[in-house]
Amino acid sequence: MRTLGIHHVAIQVHDVEKVAAFYREVLALPERVRHRRDDGSLRSIWVEASADGAFFAIEQLEGGSRGALGHSLVALRIAREERAGWLARFEKLGVPIEKQTRWSVYVRDPEGNAIALSHHPHDPL
Repeated sequence: MRTLGIHHVAIQVHDVEKVAAFYREVLALPERVRHRRDDGSLRSIWVEASADGAFFAIEQLEGGSRGALGHSLVALRIAREERAGWLARFEKLGVPIEKQTRWSVYVRDPEGNAIALSHHPHDPL
């Protein structure tokens, strides 16, 4: 028995709108749904992470809530032939590259959460 992949990753943030905008505009991930509290205030924005239904739940961090701010790293799978395009996109949008390895490019969202775009185990072209 084994897992089938990522279902979702919950990311606790201070500014849901700002972080969701990064995932939509910089990483080109479509918004799936917004969740609101009973008082109508924004609680969470979900953005699609892959065609198989995996998503990021970008959630408002509140005092006494479960979890802690952020996550340690989320890696998104990319096609190796698209790596140069992603690097150009990050440069165009002013998103600094934290580091690069043979297979991955690392950036951070506006609140410092680490994101990798990886084509492991496929070598770069």
